Amino acid sequence: MWVFVFFDLPVGSKTERRDAARFRHFLKNDGYLMLQYSVYARVCRGEEAVDKHMHRIVSRLPPKGSIRALHVTNRQYGRMRLLLGEATKNETIAPQQLVLL
Repeated sequence: MWVFVFFDLPVGSKTERRDAARFRHFLKNDGYLMLQYSVYARVCRGEEAVDKHMHRIVSRLPPKGSIRALHVTNRQYGRMRLLLGEATKNETIAPQQLVLL
């Protein structure tokens, strides 16, 4: 299973920028890959791991902004298409990690 986190956080004040940076750093430190600046994804071993990471995200929510989370199966993730640009190293390696788990 994969967990996607999409967010739109305000960055108008110094405090808001700090909160947004802390949330992004939390995601990166928790094993999420940055697909785009405000889109992160992480592989999980099953529903229990998804629930665990959802609780971790909820506990780290910044006070303002919009955050959405979506979980998809490995098969659904594999059907994702990159329509423009080039796949990053993380994007090309990530599906192979599923075999190792």
